[in-house]
Amino acid sequence: MTTSDFIDTIQHGDSLKVLPKLSEASVNLIVTSPPYADSRKKTYGGIHPDKYVEWFLPISDELQRVLTGDGSFVLNIKEKVVGGERHTYVLELILALKKRGWLWTEEYLWHKRNCAPGKWPNRFRDAWERCLHFTKDKKFKMNQDAVMVPMGDWAKTRLKRLSDNDSRRFNSQAGSGFGKNIANWVGREMAYPTNVLHLATECGNKNHSAAFPKELPSWFIKLFTDAGDVVLDPFAGSGTACVAAHELDRRFIGVELKDEYYRLALENIDEAMAEPAQRKLI
Repeated sequence: MTTSDFIDTIQHGDSLKVLPKLSEASVNLIVTSPPYADSRKKTYGGIHPDKYVEWFLPISDELQRVLTGDGSFVLNIKEKVVGGERHTYVLELILALKKRGWLWTEEYLWHKRNCAPGKWPNRFRDAWERCLHFTKDKKFKMNQDAVMVPMGDWAKTRLKRLSDNDSRRFNSQAGSGFGKNIANWVGREMAYPTNVLHLATECGNKNHSAAFPKELPSWFIKLFTDAGDVVLDPFAGSGTACVAAHELDRRFIGVELKDEYYRLALENIDEAMAEPAQRKLI
């Protein structure tokens, strides 16, 4: 079997058994949110934080094998609290992946605009999660123009009156060594975004305990792939990333171990494929 046999399907099974069936360098983007350490035991079983790196590394080796040379791997993950302090398994995983040959290219933060309120004796509620960006090479596919955002109201006043310093590359007076030419942005309506994504959590899908919003994988799919590219989610859950890939005219492969989530993912992707083309997410 080759990757073409799995295109636009969600496979029911263990990623370590499914991924070896995919062809080498046949996937353009991997975007996924694996089970967090020791979390949601009733729905995922949980992996003990001390064992998380050991559990994930064999999977990462297969992900590295199937990813194209100019591809990207985006890992949505968050440390949990153990014994009153943040566990270091995410940091340990980053270092372990680097030793396996992955380049830790960037870290994006998903700011959860509607995170649930709560009270803890020694910390505040979590309002963000990591989206770690790994690549195999320093040169990778990145369509920055695909995720540009409106300039914003600041441009109306900041660019209205420009000083002499604004019309040339003016070095920071703070001595940071950085400089900028503000005049370059006159007349522009769009700008490049930051590495912080302000997105609400998924509230409508109550059949999955950890569904992320479709806008999250959609953003990375637009940024790191072209139409027709292959997107893989080895922990497909309810199929959110696969649905996003389909709606953006990409091919997808999903893998899900748990029976009820696999059935839910099939329902969601079947529904997405039945939607009229004009309702697809652009």
